[in-house]
Amino acid sequence: MSGRNTALTPPADAAAPVRHPDAPAPGELLGAHYEHCFGCGDGQPHGLHLEARAGEGVRVTAEFTVRPAHQGAPGLAHGGVLATALDETLGSLNWLLRVIAVTGRLETDFVRPVPVDTVLYLEAEVTAVAGRKIYCTAVGRIGGPQGPVAVRADALFIEVKVDHFIDNGRPEEIQAAMADPDQVRRARAFEVNP
Repeated sequence: MSGRNTALTPPADAAAPVRHPDAPAPGELLGAHYEHCFGCGDGQPHGLHLEARAGEGVRVTAEFTVRPAHQGAPGLAHGGVLATALDETLGSLNWLLRVIAVTGRLETDFVRPVPVDTVLYLEAEVTAVAGRKIYCTAVGRIGGPQGPVAVRADALFIEVKVDHFIDNGRPEEIQAAMADPDQVRRARAFEVNP
């Protein structure tokens, strides 16, 4: 797209993304990375409850239903909620790379309004990797994969160590997540943007 920020353009020496051999299989539901995540967690009554699935290559698809609690203007999704859905979907890509990464930059285009009770279908893919920088893009469509485009985003994620969360998160949540006896849940709690 023209007019995009150069910070979201991969450098000439960026590498093509490589799906990790232990990444979930295409079609596999990724599940919530953390129960209390506003984007995907079941522990958030007004959260998006976004469900992401692994796709082919380094791609994911996701869906969420816009509920009345997500509206901004009467009967329409709040733009910040739509940006959150894009961010959550883009963050899910990191599970396919098997890295811990946080959102460094997210640029969103709002193409058309999204009514309450609409299912937003999202597709995202990693386009390039340069060192700790992960470049990716996403699109959200109303009603399904062939529906009209409602939102688009380009993003830059930055790979971090788990210390990023431990050093900056609230101690009670960090301790609870670290104490989880389930190794997969414990690791996934820290997999995407805080």
